[in-house]
Amino acid sequence: MQKHKDAIEALGGKIIAGSVDGADKVAEAAPDATFPIAVNMTQEHADAMRAWWGDHPRGKIIQPSEFIISRDGKVVHSMYASGPVGRMHPEEIVNMLTLFDRRDRDAAAQKG
Repeated sequence: MQKHKDAIEALGGKIIAGSVDGADKVAEAAPDATFPIAVNMTQEHADAMRAWWGDHPRGKIIQPSEFIISRDGKVVHSMYASGPVGRMHPEEIVNMLTLFDRRDRDAAAQKG
């Protein structure tokens, strides 16, 4: 995500991440991250996001849950995975945000 952060932000997006790991482990795994990463996430956090809290070899964790939220706060895309397959790729996020941006500009032009 870090490599695509500028493109995502240019389209009005923000990257926010979370982990069940503590700050030390997150800093080790993502040393160059310049976006916020919540640490020590719990089942309560998973429930609030309606994410799946499930089994993992390290114990119970929030399974990968990804959301694209519109400017007005609606979830316009989500992906839930029980492992490394099925995650959003940064390029796809940029493509989706580009589509949303184009739709917004077209709608504004039609009103104008």
